[in-house]
Amino acid sequence: MELFATFLLAGLIIAFLWLLKVRSSKHVCLPPGPVSLPVIGNLHQLDKRAPFKTMLKLSESHGPVMTVYLGPQRSVVLVGYDAVKEALVDQADDFYGRGPIPFLMRVTRGYGLAISNGERWRQLRRFTLTTLRDFGMGRKGMEEWIQEESKHLVARIESTKATPFDPTYFMSCTVSNVICCLVFGQRFSYDDDHFLSLLQIISDTLRFGSSPWGQMYNVFPWLMERLPGRHHKVFARIEELKKFIVKKIQEHQDTLDSSSPRDYIDCFLTRLSQEKHIPTTEFHHDNLVSTVLNLYLAGTETTSSTIRFALSVLIKHPEIQDKMQQEIDTVVGPGRCPYMEDKKSLPFTDAVLHEIQRVMDIVPMSIPHYALQDISFRGYTIPKDTVVIPLLHSVLKEEKQWATPWSFNPQHFLDQNGKFKKNPAFLPFSAGKRACVGESLARMEIFLFLVSILQRFTLSCSGGPDSVDLSPEYSSFANLPRTYKIIATPRW
Repeated sequence: MELFATFLLAGLIIAFLWLLKVRSSKHVCLPPGPVSLPVIGNLHQLDKRAPFKTMLKLSESHGPVMTVYLGPQRSVVLVGYDAVKEALVDQADDFYGRGPIPFLMRVTRGYGLAISNGERWRQLRRFTLTTLRDFGMGRKGMEEWIQEESKHLVARIESTKATPFDPTYFMSCTVSNVICCLVFGQRFSYDDDHFLSLLQIISDTLRFGSSPWGQMYNVFPWLMERLPGRHHKVFARIEELKKFIVKKIQEHQDTLDSSSPRDYIDCFLTRLSQEKHIPTTEFHHDNLVSTVLNLYLAGTETTSSTIRFALSVLIKHPEIQDKMQQEIDTVVGPGRCPYMEDKKSLPFTDAVLHEIQRVMDIVPMSIPHYALQDISFRGYTIPKDTVVIPLLHSVLKEEKQWATPWSFNPQHFLDQNGKFKKNPAFLPFSAGKRACVGESLARMEIFLFLVSILQRFTLSCSGGPDSVDLSPEYSSFANLPRTYKIIATPRW
């Protein structure tokens, strides 16, 4: 009875605050939007499994800049390439903020790169970009790491001897090992049970975040903390991952040679030691743990899911797979590793890989931005503390940007002469100051791993192309692909 009274009182308080907010918002020129209800806002109107689809539909009535309420949280949704670019690129200084996303706040306590702002964000982003580049991200050194890891991947696929296998862990191990080399200075065996358990935690975390239950946590965290559910298990598992990171940091600290850094952690520890007497420094243990966690989570599951989706696309479209293999055979041949330099001579392959990312639309609502102060935008006022959602789904599927936005069509990235052409609306990594720090690494991995696979194997599944469903298995925060057992038949 006491619990019920507590929830009732909390509901009345929220309703009262909502009424005050509505009255005060009348004096602000907010973007238009659908009528919202107390406490739940517009949640009753949104498809809980694909809210971005409802937002796109609502924009037909309310325009490309509209206000919706996700529970009590006011949000402004940006729809279409023009609105997203104008905000994130043309007004980048206004829209760089990242809000206190409850799920990530619970995990990181506000530390790390992903959801920080101000001086913390500036110091950590500058350091992270510089350090990752120094260790080869987007350069020759990183290319060699990926090529070496691709040999392990190919060997694992060969070991299946053309029998059906689930590619999930192969892809997760492969992609995660690249991040592990950058961050921890080592790779792990595909048979390492502890490594596999960490990958399972990462996979479960992203799946939870993309479930209705995970989205509900972000809307009503105070309520969800008091209710039973699998979110408590997810948070407990993430603590296991953090303990692993803390252990690795301690191992690095015990063997640190500042004159010869081995990886990201060494560089951070060196900077931490240099600035330990500066009261305002952001180079401290809490930021190190959370930033490594950010890199590990973001750099593993999204890229490996993209590669798994690509395998499904190529099985679904064997004629495209065959054309890619003909191009790869002509340029690379069977005897050597592919290089990034080969990409300019593989325009059809490059176009297919871009189209795969466009169709997959892996983070359809991006990671939300946040108004750190009142923002003037297109004649409207976006008040401070408003969540801003750049609807990347609307950019990647916009009819005026793509000839056939709802179907798989590599011609979107080819000109009349069959040469690769860019499209400014290709924004799977977002844009502006909060664009993904690992974009160049992800692009390199997707290209080198998939070309290596197609160079050596023809992909199929026992049910044939018609059995493959390209619609996502999970869809909300992230579009995650369905899992199929595939057959990789050696070509040579």
